[in-house]
Amino acid sequence: MANTSSRTLRLLSLLQNHRHWPGEELAGRLEVSVRTLRRDIDRLRELGYPVEASRGVDGGYRLAAGAALPPLIIDDEEAVAIAVGMQAVALGAVPGIEEAAVRALTKLAQVMAPRLRRRVDALRAATEPVGWGAPAASAMDPEVLIAVAQACRDTERLGFGYTRRDGESARRQVEPHRLVPLRGRWYLVAYDLDRHDWRTFRLDRLTEPRTTGVRFRARELPAADAAAFVRAGIEAPTAAHAVEVRVWAPAADVSARIGRWATAEPIDDESCLLRMTADTLDWPAMALGSIGEEFTVLAPAELADRIREWGARFSRATG
Repeated sequence: MANTSSRTLRLLSLLQNHRHWPGEELAGRLEVSVRTLRRDIDRLRELGYPVEASRGVDGGYRLAAGAALPPLIIDDEEAVAIAVGMQAVALGAVPGIEEAAVRALTKLAQVMAPRLRRRVDALRAATEPVGWGAPAASAMDPEVLIAVAQACRDTERLGFGYTRRDGESARRQVEPHRLVPLRGRWYLVAYDLDRHDWRTFRLDRLTEPRTTGVRFRARELPAADAAAFVRAGIEAPTAAHAVEVRVWAPAADVSARIGRWATAEPIDDESCLLRMTADTLDWPAMALGSIGEEFTVLAPAELADRIREWGARFSRATG
């Protein structure tokens, strides 16, 4: 295959992935004329690939059934997709086939082009094994993932743009340590050179990663491993208010109405202690109103004040 052009390889890849291609559509995908497409088809035939042509309204090209194809022809994005998908399985996303996933990923890496193999190997080497959990909605550039993985593997300082939760953006300079896939997202654990402390960065908020060419000696992580460090960060309580309310209804009934956003512990057969945490007091006020039962606010006092304000406003609204 060494004497074929990149366009011919692209053509072969398209023929592999589609049963039948109309000639004009195939030429359009390759951004060549129909005449050039015919020459490329002839080149594939000379190399031993049985490309069949059909004439007429539905005319086009397809590979003959049972054609012997090269070991693996994939582009960069497909290589990353394979690595991420197979590694997810290897880390337990599909219980029972983890060992088979590791073997399959190893075999796939062996037949990839050397450049792609290095990218996939970097991802495997830089990733901390951890359970995946339920997927979350996040958009991440695979090129970012690979670039960060390579910097982790090579212990090379990394600069990138980062958008914080509050929407503020800035360039960061870090010593990258490990990648952690957790709850459907990817996190980078790194030592922040500007803040002189360890930090966790979400990869879907990270842009334009650039290595600096400066190598570094790995520092000691203040946690058992990178996964434990990420968990401690994302599972730390962030709510500003701890709410405790006595609701005059059975705990089972209250739990069914308010859902998983709060816990209800029985006090007796006719009342329960409701606990929740919240960034603002508006949501607990609305949730308590939706239960439809009598309740007494135990803490914080600010919640009682908020409900009193709401009650006065509602009374005025009824005239």
